[in-house]
Amino acid sequence: MKILLFGKGGQVGWELQRSLAVLGEVTALDHDSAEHCGDFANPAGVADTVRALRPDVIVNAAAHTAVDKAESEPEYARTLNATAPGAIAHEAARLGAWLVHYSTDYVFDGSGTRPWVETDTPAPLSVYGRTKLEGEQLIAQAGGRHLILRTSWVYAARGGNFAKTMLRLAQERERLTVIDDQWGAPTGADLLADVTAHALRHLQQRPEDAGLYHCVAAGETHWNAYAKFVLEQAQKAQPAIKMKATEVAPVPTSAFPTPAVRPHNSRLDTRKLQATFGLQMPHWRQGVARMLAEIL
Repeated sequence: MKILLFGKGGQVGWELQRSLAVLGEVTALDHDSAEHCGDFANPAGVADTVRALRPDVIVNAAAHTAVDKAESEPEYARTLNATAPGAIAHEAARLGAWLVHYSTDYVFDGSGTRPWVETDTPAPLSVYGRTKLEGEQLIAQAGGRHLILRTSWVYAARGGNFAKTMLRLAQERERLTVIDDQWGAPTGADLLADVTAHALRHLQQRPEDAGLYHCVAAGETHWNAYAKFVLEQAQKAQPAIKMKATEVAPVPTSAFPTPAVRPHNSRLDTRKLQATFGLQMPHWRQGVARMLAEIL
């Protein structure tokens, strides 16, 4: 199996290089790759790459993920999140190749408290959400074989993440203020990568299971409780860490105004994914604890 991976340098892309290696030969590209174009700012170029390499599977882990910055550069965000994936989807359909693509809870408006299911009507609040939704739609319209995984609150041991930020701030400040009215499930890039590899094996045997799925860790939390868990686990793992912070105070989203509106309810229902692919999603605490053990 010939696999073409876009976005190899990101958190998910890095983990995909590991998980996809057991399925076949992986050609992994980033925006600055020399031999073939992997730059999503150049949709024609990445389409040319697909035509040249003729992969059996394309996995797209590239995206414009700077949510606030997208508000001031909507056309650039649209190119990366919608136009380029759409161009790749058309080439994949012509080849008969599979396309795996990652989307987001930001396609929803964050209302209510019920976990979102795949058939719920999207209503994005931000440029990021709108462009990611358009990317989903263009992939579906291309008519090829595809798997779209919506996820949320992605983290990894590699690169920056919320947990690392909290650990740093807790060693610098006596009091932290963290939002307590946005709900979701922290989801490891390694979990996403492993689910992707498992799903691709499954789809080779059951191509009729293609389509859109929600993929997040089990359980739910808000950012404040997430921060407290991180600090508690870090203190257990490394008692020598000197934490100044004695309080993690809850505050509403309105305490931290941002250019892009964040959804309050980022819960995603994964029952369809688990039933179709025979999976059990681990609890978010398990993945975060493992990541902390790796970085501490």
